[in-house]
Amino acid sequence: MRIESIYRYPVKGLSAEALEEIALTPGRTLPEDRRFALAQGDSPFDLAAPAWLPKRHFGCLMVNARLALVHSAFDARTGDLILRIPGTAPLIANTRSEEGRAAIAAALTVYLGEEARGTPRFLEAPGHSFSDVANKVVSIIGLSSLRALEQASGMTLDKLRFRANVYVSGGSPWAEFDWIGQEIQLGQAKLRVLKRIVRCPATEVNPSTGERDARPPRWLRDHFGHADLGVYAEVIEGGRICVGDALEALEPAG
Repeated sequence: MRIESIYRYPVKGLSAEALEEIALTPGRTLPEDRRFALAQGDSPFDLAAPAWLPKRHFGCLMVNARLALVHSAFDARTGDLILRIPGTAPLIANTRSEEGRAAIAAALTVYLGEEARGTPRFLEAPGHSFSDVANKVVSIIGLSSLRALEQASGMTLDKLRFRANVYVSGGSPWAEFDWIGQEIQLGQAKLRVLKRIVRCPATEVNPSTGERDARPPRWLRDHFGHADLGVYAEVIEGGRICVGDALEALEPAG
């Protein structure tokens, strides 16, 4: 199997950034992945004691489909975030300043309208990942599994609906489920596969239109008896991964 594409999502719920290569670090996510989030005004997230919370406490596609139309780009060197929100001029704000974070929160709050609850905050908590799971993980999808879902549903599905970090080609559908509890070699890095990714209504949202025009969780259950697509893996040995690199499942030791 080989890596076809690599993505990170600096702001939870906002657009993907494609990468040609990236260095993975043990026990960490992809650099900058889910680094920021828009916490709803009623979210109990505490910057002084950051802890994992379910996605409903933040701006997310499961609840806020219109976020699919917000295009974002993050510059890790300067801390600048560019937002292109439909109907408004591009916003460039610095995530390292209180003023910049407030401007980002205000712009997204106006765009969400009635979907914004209270006074949302644009947040970063150093060392914390606003991931859908508590572990710091890398998400991987086998494109053969996605093709099987497309064939069963009769609909072409943009892979970005599923917001994975790494998409790999080759292998048979659902082969990645066989890796649970095992180690894999991904480029120069070694990872341990932890569990399947259970799909939620976020995948119903078309990333190009912001419309809910598909039912992947239901189709998975109807055709395959589960609602899973892809796996989560933790980095246990760091190294660079590049588009075109191989993914190999490793034999259990001993």
